[in-house]
Amino acid sequence: MTISENTGPGRPPGSARGRRPATSREEVARAALDLFNRQGYDGTTVDQIAAAVGVSRRTFFRYYDSKRDVVWGEFDAELVRLERQLGSAPSDEPMMDVLRRAVVATNRFGAGELDELRIRMGLISSVPTLVAHSAVRYAEWCDVVARFVAGRIGGAADDLAPQTVARATLGAAIAAFTCWARYDTDDLTGEVDRALHLLATGFDEGSLRG
Repeated sequence: MTISENTGPGRPPGSARGRRPATSREEVARAALDLFNRQGYDGTTVDQIAAAVGVSRRTFFRYYDSKRDVVWGEFDAELVRLERQLGSAPSDEPMMDVLRRAVVATNRFGAGELDELRIRMGLISSVPTLVAHSAVRYAEWCDVVARFVAGRIGGAADDLAPQTVARATLGAAIAAFTCWARYDTDDLTGEVDRALHLLATGFDEGSLRG
């Protein structure tokens, strides 16, 4: 594009006329979730998402590898944060305390993010293709936890004990998210913390009643 196409009389060079500001990954996700919420996941195409933010289909794929990856948001970054939290814990801190603190810390969301998170959770739990794909994503999460546990107790990450701890922790976290979304509360981190506390105490009957 030449300078003459971008400028006119009295217009400084570089001040684009009609040029759309750069689109962010967050804007693409916001537009996609709005469409998914209004017309369904299966009823929404990549082309419609791209059009909603004024970009091309090719540009969409610079931000996300697929439509389903939009729903999972920054899950890969969350895995990195979780691994760092676990790896930086003092070696003398009890293992389940470390897990509880790390999982809670990586699941803190601002008030403005909670509505979008509810949409994401609803999609992941109800759309068949996303339900199937969740097994892959949750396995990645469990791998992070199992490696941490194996590092604490010895052995391999795919041994019974690390896998049991990892999958039990995942189950507790999913239960917290499910109850939070179902009952429309604002205390997601509190729900996650309480669920992991129940797990750490071995599901003591007194704790369960409380």
